[in-house]
Amino acid sequence: MASCLLVSKVLVADGIVTDREREFLNRYMDRLGLSPEERAQVTELEGWDEADVVAQGMTPEQKQAVLDEASEAALVDGTLSPLELNAVKQLASALGLG
Repeated sequence: MASCLLVSKVLVADGIVTDREREFLNRYMDRLGLSPEERAQVTELEGWDEADVVAQGMTPEQKQAVLDEASEAALVDGTLSPLELNAVKQLASALGLG
């Protein structure tokens, strides 16, 4: 669930979540097998602040996978806003990858 919350930080960075971005997040949650309760928590951004802490316990491969998903999420609507780019950079830094 932390991975999805971290990706959500990028999706909401510009204050606009498009249908394509919602679909991207839903597909990501599907791939990770989130329960309906977990999906609701992600949608409501519950645990958002704790996601960074959880991410510190991820393997380097998991961290890279989250950063890759976040980068793809930033581009899914066809526009990379400066706010989304900044959110990706912040995530990379928080994960120790940038």
